[in-house]
Amino acid sequence: MTSRVELLPGAVRVLALAALGGALAGWVLPPAGLVPLLWLALAQLWALVAGPLPVRAAACWGAAAVLVSHRWLLALHPLDWIGVPLALSLPLCWLLLLLLSALGGALLAIWGWWAARLGPCRPSSAVLLALGWGLAEVGLARGPLFWIGLGGSALPGDRALAGFAALGGAGLVAALQLLIGWGLWWGYRERRRLGPAAFLWVLLPLVLLHGAGLGLLHSGDPAADGAAQERVVVLQPAIPTREKAQWASRQRLQRQLRAGLEEAQRRGANLVVLPEGALELDPLLPEPAEVELLSGGFRTAVSPAGVPEQRSALLLFAAGSRVPEAAIDKHRVVLLGEWVPFQGLVRWSGLSAVGGIEPGPPSRLLERPTAPIGVAICYEIADGHALAAASREGALWLLASANLDPYPLTLQRQFEALAQLRALETHRWLVSVANTGPSGLISPAGQVKQRLPASQQALELLKVPMENTLTAYVRWGERPLVVVALLAAFWRWRTRSRE
Repeated sequence: MTSRVELLPGAVRVLALAALGGALAGWVLPPAGLVPLLWLALAQLWALVAGPLPVRAAACWGAAAVLVSHRWLLALHPLDWIGVPLALSLPLCWLLLLLLSALGGALLAIWGWWAARLGPCRPSSAVLLALGWGLAEVGLARGPLFWIGLGGSALPGDRALAGFAALGGAGLVAALQLLIGWGLWWGYRERRRLGPAAFLWVLLPLVLLHGAGLGLLHSGDPAADGAAQERVVVLQPAIPTREKAQWASRQRLQRQLRAGLEEAQRRGANLVVLPEGALELDPLLPEPAEVELLSGGFRTAVSPAGVPEQRSALLLFAAGSRVPEAAIDKHRVVLLGEWVPFQGLVRWSGLSAVGGIEPGPPSRLLERPTAPIGVAICYEIADGHALAAASREGALWLLASANLDPYPLTLQRQFEALAQLRALETHRWLVSVANTGPSGLISPAGQVKQRLPASQQALELLKVPMENTLTAYVRWGERPLVVVALLAAFWRWRTRSRE
């Protein structure tokens, strides 16, 4: 009994430190951009999984990281604009955040269990665990939860490390972040045995890694001046989501749209883009568009079973047309936010002002008369795999369309960091258009070339070069990471069999 009482304060202290380290990691994620602090938090995580409470400590670390990094979910309150009673609004937002935090803790507990079994001190184990984490993040990003992990954390603060996205996507960037944390922990652990050389063993690989990343950035930097371009007018309406259904707001949007089309015609633009959800269900323009128009909205589609479905989509209006002639539907709809499983049973359409929507086909390639493009609607921007596939299929530039209201500026910066990563992965220019921002132009080197003022009504002409280069990630996706992970597993098995 005495030993258990003595151990309890130590266990509480370890778990409390784990929670603090996870909270630091969650705070450092974009937009903070303080990447060295993230490396320290990851070094602490490696120390925790090598300690006496690997599973519980990793769970606390992960839960705290997600709780802090996804705190923007609380900005959904109040939910009275979609019919949720005010008394339930804030508790419901907190419940959603806590459920995501619990999921993060569960995932890190699984990772901690594997780390404890493999032995995190071995380099082979570190490589295997880091690649497993990176591949898991890619898988989560393709699901309905819009996971924000280590893959997007290198931006905006460390573009050199993010340069490796062209080789292995977000999964490789996440793995490298973890391996840097492991190197810091290993150097601290071996400081007495190696002496001052421990510092060089940590610093030299870090410098070489960033030098290689900078080389990748410069080797992939396009000569935009000589490339064929599209002239695109971006319209940022800045109309609060809570007011979109009001007659005055609809009239205001119509005036903005008319001004955008006139500006496009005056400046020789061939395309006008509006953000996600700008137009209503099955819209009809008041007059034919003078130039091609691509706007977020909603449409009624018929499922393979012949059932009418409501979908969020980007609607393509050809020049001279009042009705959309093509569309690309949102595929990754927000679980509970836009789509609820078994809706016929629970009779609830989710936390959506439009009454619930259904997912469309997975392809993100939109064919257009001028140039095919890759499209991400809202947090489909988290899924680099899908946009890489669209680039491989012929997309010459990328479009990220979102609403992002009533979320705070923090989420806009997270979204922009993910957009920068997608541009790096695919070597494509990326146009971002959002209701309140971020709207602007991002180069294939991950640099923001133009940015409209956040949360303000704005109109801007962007000159978008068209690229057809295929990066290693676009060609092969995550397959090289899987191969390296299998080699690391074999390495780990061989070294263990010799013990």
